[in-house]
Amino acid sequence: MGTITLITGGARSGKSMQALKLALPYQRKFFIATGEALDDEMTARIEFHRTTRPQDFRTVEEPVKVVAALEKIGKSADLVVLDCLTLWVSNLMWHSTDDGPVLGEADKLAAALKNAPFASIVVTDEVGSGIVPTDHAESRRFRDLLGWTNQKVAAAADDVILMVAGYPVKVK
Repeated sequence: MGTITLITGGARSGKSMQALKLALPYQRKFFIATGEALDDEMTARIEFHRTTRPQDFRTVEEPVKVVAALEKIGKSADLVVLDCLTLWVSNLMWHSTDDGPVLGEADKLAAALKNAPFASIVVTDEVGSGIVPTDHAESRRFRDLLGWTNQKVAAAADDVILMVAGYPVKVK
């Protein structure tokens, strides 16, 4: 079983760069990208990540079926970087108006990472530190689902890192 490192923090806090830095010593590296190019801004973000990602990663673009992607990689990897849970939860919300299936997928993900034969670095956002979005129920739902998903993966993780202005703070 590999180790799990969860990296969380605010927008542009250096989470993805920290994940790539931690990935340096590994040989057979995979990158699971959960983003979808649904508009021009997201297309530009995805392209930025593609061009800044080191060439020694094999990239799997999978917005929803992340557990199946992890299982398919299996023993082919020494390390998998999953970037990010934030978009993955958002994508899952498009497929279910109920919280149960989303949280069920989060449980499956935590178990798959725990049982994986490779090390994992998982990137997510911390969205629960701001004000409660009282005027928009779907925003509150997203904040809650991501928070619960982050807790499930953090509980399975060996290490949790909070990124603050480009600096890692060890939480667990």
